[in-house]
Amino acid sequence: MKKCIVGCILLALTACQQQKIGFVDNVKLMDEYQEKIDIEKKFEAKSQAHNQKRDSISQAFQMEAQAFQEKAQSMSQQKAQEEYGILQQRGQRIGQQLQQEEQQLQQQGQTEMDSLISKVKEQIRKYGKDNGYDYILGGGNGGSVLFGKENKDLTQEILKQLNANYSK
Repeated sequence: MKKCIVGCILLALTACQQQKIGFVDNVKLMDEYQEKIDIEKKFEAKSQAHNQKRDSISQAFQMEAQAFQEKAQSMSQQKAQEEYGILQQRGQRIGQQLQQEEQQLQQQGQTEMDSLISKVKEQIRKYGKDNGYDYILGGGNGGSVLFGKENKDLTQEILKQLNANYSK
């Protein structure tokens, strides 16, 4: 009987103890975080520059190929095939080089975004610790919060801190 009463008291005490829980809309947080916006702009500019370079090189190579076709008509078939093979190899090398540059650019962008996500997660952890939260859940697309009271939404508070730290 005593064990039952002690168990009921412990159960009542733990039931009275509320945990502090909040949530963050991950999508909104990332979409409005200035550092992410700046990273996207930087890589968009780099991507556009790469595309212009690719287009310029492609045009030059096409002109060279057209000039070769005109020139090949006056060559022997064997000589024309040899030079065509050389031209084809050069085109492949150019294509591979451009593809490598594009992959490097994508890799750089992914590395920066991974670093940014780690920074955001760390800021959320710090905010939770500093403000006494037991849990901060992630919402938005694919998040674990399907509903949350507006007063439990920490997105704007954390976003303010992130943007303030970034602008320093």
